[in-house]
Amino acid sequence: MVIAYTLRDGPMRPVELRRTIGGISQKMLTQTLRRMERMGLLEHRRFAEAPPRVEYGLTSAGRDLLVPIFALGEWADRHGDSVRAALYGEPEE
Repeated sequence: MVIAYTLRDGPMRPVELRRTIGGISQKMLTQTLRRMERMGLLEHRRFAEAPPRVEYGLTSAGRDLLVPIFALGEWADRHGDSVRAALYGEPEE
């Protein structure tokens, strides 16, 4: 979900994705990108440049995945404080 959300505004190079997401190893990013591509959520484009350049972007199915991601974010905005309070005993503000 993090990669799909990060690509919401358009394609990015793997190095840009890694920098934007933070805290992900190159190996894990590569494995996740390949898995999401096999699932039909991402597509990659290779550019005939020197040095070679690759960008990953969302497919139609990947863009459709943004709908529940945004809905989950809105739910968390509305209910996150009460869920945290129930789990950790923190007072709601």
